[in-house]
Amino acid sequence: MNFIKRAFLSVKAKKGKSILQLFVFTVICVLVLSGLSIQSAAEKSAELAKQQLGGTVTLSYDQEKMMQEQREARESAGSEEDRESFRFAQTPVEVEDAEKLTTLSQLSGYNFTSRTQAAASSFDPIETSSSASSSNSNPMGGKMPDNGMSDADVTLQGVVFTDATSDFMDGNAEMTEGTHISDEHIGKNVAIIEETLAEENDLSVGDTIEVASTSDEDTTVKVEIIGIYKTTSTSTDSMGMSFTSMNPYNKIYVPYTVANEMKGEDYEGTIDSATYYMADPADTDSFIEDAKAMDVIDFDTFKLDANDDLYQQMVEPINNVASFSKNIVYLVTIAGAIILGLIVMLGIRERKYEMGVLLAIGEKKSKLIGQFIVEILIVAIFAIGIASLTGNLVADKIGDQLLSQQEEASASSSADTNQFGGKGMQMGGGGMGAPGGFGGPGGQAGAADAEAATVDLDVQVTPSDLAKLTGIGLLIAVIATLIPSLSVFRLQPKAILSRQD
Repeated sequence: MNFIKRAFLSVKAKKGKSILQLFVFTVICVLVLSGLSIQSAAEKSAELAKQQLGGTVTLSYDQEKMMQEQREARESAGSEEDRESFRFAQTPVEVEDAEKLTTLSQLSGYNFTSRTQAAASSFDPIETSSSASSSNSNPMGGKMPDNGMSDADVTLQGVVFTDATSDFMDGNAEMTEGTHISDEHIGKNVAIIEETLAEENDLSVGDTIEVASTSDEDTTVKVEIIGIYKTTSTSTDSMGMSFTSMNPYNKIYVPYTVANEMKGEDYEGTIDSATYYMADPADTDSFIEDAKAMDVIDFDTFKLDANDDLYQQMVEPINNVASFSKNIVYLVTIAGAIILGLIVMLGIRERKYEMGVLLAIGEKKSKLIGQFIVEILIVAIFAIGIASLTGNLVADKIGDQLLSQQEEASASSSADTNQFGGKGMQMGGGGMGAPGGFGGPGGQAGAADAEAATVDLDVQVTPSDLAKLTGIGLLIAVIATLIPSLSVFRLQPKAILSRQD
């Protein structure tokens, strides 16, 4: 009788053993399929997170490197008198150099930022509740140094594209009248002001306002209002409430050339920073490599920062889940092969007489092993079929539970980091929003808040997952059967039958 036919008859005759093997194999297949599906979902979710946040790279002065160099210089000084005090100077970026990087193929957009404070000359700023009484007071106690900050009552946010700033892209600001500032307005004296500031001073699109420098009283600039926006931002920190210029209603968007004019001649043709937006977030590293290869930026002074902290924060729980599910696949595969191997081994021991008879009538030992493999493969096919029908539901439940646990752990870690002055405590620079393309809004999703940009695991069993499960299942079946079956080669039919007698 053909060994394949004997295998089918054996599976049918030994229902109890076959059901046990089917149950064990089904559990193994469901867990393996769950792990594979969760891994696939995690990869898709990580890619979705990149698309949500976009890829941004910021070119700015390397403040950390400067501080490190000053620290090393102080440590190498011979005496306390020779040690220089820390200086928080900042070297601006040359616009000409920043513009050269905009020619790289990975980009979908860019924005330049130049920020300064100024004094309102022809209009009244919006006063905060505490600014009038504490304009020269330090929130931490004592007097603030008179460095011009106390005289400033508006903030000039110099940009190339206002619709590509974080406030507008994140929904914290929206245009109510007029038009956005774009690259067409570079070199022109135009501005966009906040709705409350406009109403309090009875200003509208087409009117002109005047601002003055706080460091040089002879420097004044008249700008034409081309747009009015409405902000939902509020200044809640004590420092912001102590300075009128930091009131969100007193933020005036202007071309960066206007902000530079207020800063003085030394800042002509410069910017504080440049932000570049990737057409594909995966091209971030290649953009940085190409930018360095152009050799137009002095990277001893400046740095290109990928700004991926938020992305890393979002995908950390997902990566943890993916890593855990990968370990599940490995552990279940190994454990499953061992458990099935033990079951097969016990079955082989119970069937010595059957094997002795078959060997005595001339059946080859290799075909006996083939029969055992076919038997377990029959069980494997049914187990894989059941797993493919139920695996998606199990994987979805497991994935949601794992992601929930990882998100709680990540949130707790982030809270601890922010509490003790970690990455969460950063000075806002503004104007580093999502890309507006080379001509305005478009391409990327922008620098979304962590709360706004959420990523879920959409666990779905794919044909690729089923193919992998089939391969792993068959591998488990063969290994679990082949290793115990090697004992067949040591069997002698005469000894088996005589022992049985």
